[in-house]
Amino acid sequence: MELRHLRYFVVVAEEGHFTRAAERLGMQQPPLSQQIRALEQELGFDLFRRHPKGAMLTAGGEAFLLEARAILDNVDAAVVRAARASSGSVGRLSVGLTSSAAAHAFIPQVMRAYRDAWPQVKLEFREGNAAELTEALVQNQLDVAFVRRPVSQPEGLSFERLLEEELLLVLPVGHPALPRARGHGRPAVPLSSLRDERFILVRRSGAPGMYANLVEACVQAGFVPNVAIEVERMLTNISLVAAGAGVSAVPASMQGFHAENVVYCSIKDAPPALSAPLTLAWRDDGQRPTLRHFIELARQGQA
Repeated sequence: MELRHLRYFVVVAEEGHFTRAAERLGMQQPPLSQQIRALEQELGFDLFRRHPKGAMLTAGGEAFLLEARAILDNVDAAVVRAARASSGSVGRLSVGLTSSAAAHAFIPQVMRAYRDAWPQVKLEFREGNAAELTEALVQNQLDVAFVRRPVSQPEGLSFERLLEEELLLVLPVGHPALPRARGHGRPAVPLSSLRDERFILVRRSGAPGMYANLVEACVQAGFVPNVAIEVERMLTNISLVAAGAGVSAVPASMQGFHAENVVYCSIKDAPPALSAPLTLAWRDDGQRPTLRHFIELARQGQA
């Protein structure tokens, strides 16, 4: 039994006449009659009672008409759903975020633009450090992720740097390295003035790039930093600085947190590598339409 047989049957039932049904279907009447007869033979019962003025449904035909219409309606609906999924207008997309990436205004802008453009795509979110999110992409547990510096670039994943921002020092209010006379701009502090400080950094395993670059910058400034505390999330280190537990460094987009207890400072004479990129990572597996649209919007947002 083929779908065309069901469509032929429904049209004949609606017209009550083989010739009119054939005209509606754009075919000749004899082949239509043959197709309906073949369908009846396959079913094992008559669908119509033929008479000179047309055809009437049998009891079995009336019951089969309900089922045939339901099948055709389901097929039509499935075609619509499949077409919408193929275009990326429906579906789901899982997005990973590091805490420092999520703090950047760029992220909610992209999310809002995507929701506005594709409101029927369900967005799912997962927070983690760069290492965790990269592994989730590898394991197909995420479709796309915003990280800072990639911890690694496994085969099968694509990485694209969207933007770069300044890395700022975070010092507790009243820290002696802060300029005594504060102007209206952001203070600048040399790394060398922090040689005796306790540094609070995100664990090297979670953010090895930013961690290593800061340590290298300190070495170039003449000292090996005392990394006294390692935390899982970048927001935690700001809270610990506010509590007086040490000093830290974060991307400039995070400078609104605990502003009453900490001071965000530029790094005087910072080397070029000492910055905070925002990187988009995704599975390079043919790019489902939902993912492709997301990548395109992220690229547009950085322009």
